[in-house]
Amino acid sequence: MNADTHVSVLLTEAVAALAIRPHGIYVDATFGRGGHSRAILAALGPSGRLIALDRDPAAIAAGAAFTDPRLTLVHAAFSEFDAVLDRLGVARVNGVLLDLGVSSPQLNTPERGMSFRFDAPLDMRMDTTQGETAAEFLARASQSEIERVIRDHGEERFAHAIAKALVAARGEHWYFQHRTACHARGASRPHAGTGPAPGDAELSGLRIHVNRELEELSLVLPRAVERLAPDGRLAVISFHSLEDRIVKRFLRDAANPPQPPRKLPVRAADLPPPTLRRVGKPIFPSAAEVAANPRSRSAVLRVAEKP
Repeated sequence: MNADTHVSVLLTEAVAALAIRPHGIYVDATFGRGGHSRAILAALGPSGRLIALDRDPAAIAAGAAFTDPRLTLVHAAFSEFDAVLDRLGVARVNGVLLDLGVSSPQLNTPERGMSFRFDAPLDMRMDTTQGETAAEFLARASQSEIERVIRDHGEERFAHAIAKALVAARGEHWYFQHRTACHARGASRPHAGTGPAPGDAELSGLRIHVNRELEELSLVLPRAVERLAPDGRLAVISFHSLEDRIVKRFLRDAANPPQPPRKLPVRAADLPPPTLRRVGKPIFPSAAEVAANPRSRSAVLRVAEKP
């Protein structure tokens, strides 16, 4: 497998979850290398339409190989979801797919700084054309801010010690690279050699912070539902416990809007209706898929439909 190859997770399940109508309009909000988009296009009829988004310029460049006229590919983040549809003159869509995972090309390209397998600068941005890199964040942030990011986004229990070591490393390393961060973690985390691979937790925490991943997800979920036509489907593939928690809570609240106290004289007709209904149970990769693609092991697909 070369650095630019990506295997889409839960491919068959995600496309089936969208219950694609041949003449419908669909959004693949995380194009990646086009695996899900290709399958959606195969299920669409001649008059169907697919709008694909990705904030990664490398994904957009790879998408140039797609010549299907039914596909519109746009360089955009989740927070630009509404603006993209408005610009394209699309009011309602029949389905939205969100695949929240980091792509294999992002992990396998050293200069992207997404993996501790390479001693490369800590860039970690999904959109390499803008924003602060992880190295720049580590170079200017306070120890308490670094600790908060590693603790809250990386769910790392040794966040305080790691943040302290990272700040101390500034005097020796003017530009943070993976080896610097990895050594800081190894020196500050008790019982080295146990638990996750060195750097996994703070690495994901830094990436989530740099890309505002949780904020972007919280923004796109209600906007996607607002744009769904009746019976339209929302399918979300999560890989991280924090993002899955956001998705699960959002779907639960949308399917069960808050109810007033029983003693209040409120008619059922006056209560806010559910904006979504959950479809089936969460879907996980099969043992065969995990064996073929170990990166799929933490994936979960959640599906909901607009009434």
